[in-house]
Amino acid sequence: MRRDDRDDPFDDIFDEIERMMNQMTGGIDAGDAGFGGDAHVSVYEDDDEIRVVADLPGVDKDDLTIQCDGRRVTIAATTDHSDYKERIELPARVDEHSASATFNNGVLEVEFERTGSSADIDLS
Repeated sequence: MRRDDRDDPFDDIFDEIERMMNQMTGGIDAGDAGFGGDAHVSVYEDDDEIRVVADLPGVDKDDLTIQCDGRRVTIAATTDHSDYKERIELPARVDEHSASATFNNGVLEVEFERTGSSADIDLS
């Protein structure tokens, strides 16, 4: 769903509808298999960090692959029964090198430090 970039009082509603549609269709990219109805992914943010929490029932730690490009996190897992892939758009840019992750009882938590929204450019 594309909208223009003007401030809109309904942005939060549209974001939630978009999130639910992505969840129903298996993720952001139609080519991805998605975790389907078995998994739930949430993103939490504060002033200093962004945390991604994913419930991954039936997945072992050794089956997981996590990648980040600073704007999106991709969580993939290959099990005996299926292949999963979920791409999560982060609400702000993060330092992917600051990532720390834990996986306990089927719950994956990945934390990132936020980066500045822009860089200063010296004019010579």
